[in-house]
Amino acid sequence: MVAVAVIGAAGGIGQPLSLLLKLTPGISRLSLYDIVNIPGVATDISHINTNSLVECHVGQSQLSNALRGINIVVISAGVARKPGMTRNDLFSINASIVHELIEAVADTCPKALVAIITNPLNSTVPIAAHVLKSKNCYDPKRLFGVTTLDSIRASRFVRDIHGIDAIELRVPVVGGHSGNTIVPLLSMATPRVDLSQKEMEDLVQRIQYGGDEVVKAKDGAGSATLSMAYAGARFTSSLVRAVGGAQVTESALVPLAADPQGAHQIRRLGAGSLDFFAVPIELGKTGTLRIVPLEAKPNVLELKAIDIAARALKDNIAQGVKYVSDSNRPVH
Repeated sequence: MVAVAVIGAAGGIGQPLSLLLKLTPGISRLSLYDIVNIPGVATDISHINTNSLVECHVGQSQLSNALRGINIVVISAGVARKPGMTRNDLFSINASIVHELIEAVADTCPKALVAIITNPLNSTVPIAAHVLKSKNCYDPKRLFGVTTLDSIRASRFVRDIHGIDAIELRVPVVGGHSGNTIVPLLSMATPRVDLSQKEMEDLVQRIQYGGDEVVKAKDGAGSATLSMAYAGARFTSSLVRAVGGAQVTESALVPLAADPQGAHQIRRLGAGSLDFFAVPIELGKTGTLRIVPLEAKPNVLELKAIDIAARALKDNIAQGVKYVSDSNRPVH
C-alpha cells in the first residue's frame, strides 16, 4: 500500500483533490498538510468509509511530520490565478512556496515521487529540480509537473464537437502547461478522430486557453480548481498504481534526463536542448520508466506549435533556474 501527502490540502484544489484521493484504491495513508484550516478538512474527509488513514498536519512546524514515510508527494500549495494576474505575478508568489516545500521533501522523503500542480508549472518544476540538485538527492525519474488537465480538456473538447466517448479518447499533449506552450497532438488521438483544419485550430486554441475560460466564468471568484483536482487525482492514481507494480502511461512535464534515449525524438521535433518538456511517459515503481515514442510524425500545424512552445518554454525554465540561483547567492 502507498502513503500519499497532499501539500496545500485546504486550498481550492487541495480540498477536492484530497476528497478524490480518499476514494482512490491503493492508498493506505493520506497525509494532509496546509498552513491553516486543515483540521476541519481532514476530519471531514476522515469520515468517508474507505480504508485509508487520514492524517492532519497544520503549520510549518508539522511539515516534516506530514512528509515522513511518504511515497508520493503532491504539491498544490500556492495562490490561484485571478483575473488580470500575469504569469510573473503568479511566479513571484508561488516560486518561494515551491522552493521551501521541495527543501522539506529533500530533507524528509528524498526518495518520494513528487508531483507538482502549483503554477506556473513551466517554472516551478525547474525550481524543484534545482533545489533537489542542491540537496544532492535529485532523480529526474521521480519529478513530475502535472499537465493531465490539458489531456483531459483535449478529450472533452473533442467530444463536444464529435460525440466521441471522452473517457476512452486519449490525446497526447506535449510542450508545457500554459497558453501557447500547450501542444495537443490531435492528429494522434486514439481512437482516431477526423478533424478539419478549422476544427483543429479552434480546438488547439480552446485547449491552450481553457484556464482563461474558467477564470472568466467564475468572474473573479477563482480559477480551474475542480477540474484541476480531478486531473491531479487521476495522475496521482496512476502513480499509486505504478508504485503498486502496474505500468501506466500519462503525459507530464518531466526532466528529459529521465530518459535521455527516449528524449531524442521530441528533441528532433522541436524541443532541442531544453531540459524539461511535457511528453507521454510510462510510469513504474521508481517513477518514469521511459518516454513513450510518438506513433507518427506531427502534422505541419503541430510542428509549428511545438517550435513556438519550445521558445516560450525556454524562457519559463530560465526564470525558474535563475530564481534558485539568486536564492542560493550569499547575502553581503
